[in-house]
Amino acid sequence: MLFGGRSAEHDISCISARYVLASLDRRRYEVVPVGITHEGRWVDARRLVDEAGHKGLALPSPDLASEDDVLPAPGFEHLGAGPATTVVFPLLHGTKGEDGTVQGFLEVAGLPYVGAGVLASALCMDKSVAKEVLAFHGVPQTPWLSRRRDEVTDAFLDEAGADLGYPLFVKPANMGSSIGVSRAKDRTELAAAVALAGRYDDAIVLERAVDGRELEVALLGDAEPRVSLPGEIVSPDAFYDYEEKYLNDRAKLQIPAALAAPEIEELQAVAVRAFRALRVEGMARVDLFCDNEGRFLVNEVNTIPGFTPISMYPKLWEASGLPAARLLDTLLSLALERHRRRAGLRVFR
Repeated sequence: MLFGGRSAEHDISCISARYVLASLDRRRYEVVPVGITHEGRWVDARRLVDEAGHKGLALPSPDLASEDDVLPAPGFEHLGAGPATTVVFPLLHGTKGEDGTVQGFLEVAGLPYVGAGVLASALCMDKSVAKEVLAFHGVPQTPWLSRRRDEVTDAFLDEAGADLGYPLFVKPANMGSSIGVSRAKDRTELAAAVALAGRYDDAIVLERAVDGRELEVALLGDAEPRVSLPGEIVSPDAFYDYEEKYLNDRAKLQIPAALAAPEIEELQAVAVRAFRALRVEGMARVDLFCDNEGRFLVNEVNTIPGFTPISMYPKLWEASGLPAARLLDTLLSLALERHRRRAGLRVFR
């Protein structure tokens, strides 16, 4: 289990890791927690986790590990693990973990791992490129614009306000958990929102605000993914931000969402189209809007969704009849199946 990481979502990863560790069937699995510090050092976190016991919502940050537990190099051979006995579960939300970088390392190391591969991870992490791929495949989404940070000019901000209208949302292209996201009601707020998003990434995405409902579904599988019942987020604020997701308890998660059966089928079909278009495997949470005309619009696809006690991904599967322990069993089995399948592909002429 990989947790921590170098992204702004390091702390959320530690909460997800605590939840997964508590939910895994320890009679079936020997869990080896490997932490990544903010500085990028890999540590054997077994002693750190054992000393913390079951206290707290999160596992201790890998930053707290002793020098004796720092691994000589990123890898697993120091833990007595190998491809035949190990499945890696990356719980690294955001950049340097959810974006294909760690997945590429695991591919080179020849280790099976949970979740999307290199391409899908990179695509889904970059909201700008993901939107371009979804647009090519005709997947419905809200109108949007994207620019590199150094291409943002006053003329572009004027264009964005005219084309998208206010209010609009501004996001770093590569970030999660609503970090760096702002809602701009006018030109002045737009400039401030772009400046904030630019602190987190070189590319910035602007989206027309949707007056409607915020819905989510969980997907599980590869070519023919299973889709959970939909859930709805009812937040008292203008949008479901970092504080509402992880710190406050004011947002309500309604599972299942109040939708008619044909609406659920349509929403699930749109989510599967996005999942396939972006070449996702293993798991994903697809976030959608339902506008006032009843259209389902894809917002984004998350390839390492949160596994905290209040996260939608495990909650949606539990409501769909798949409790946490069985969900994790399935994810690990999918990882092994994909590894075996890909091992059979020819790499030489």
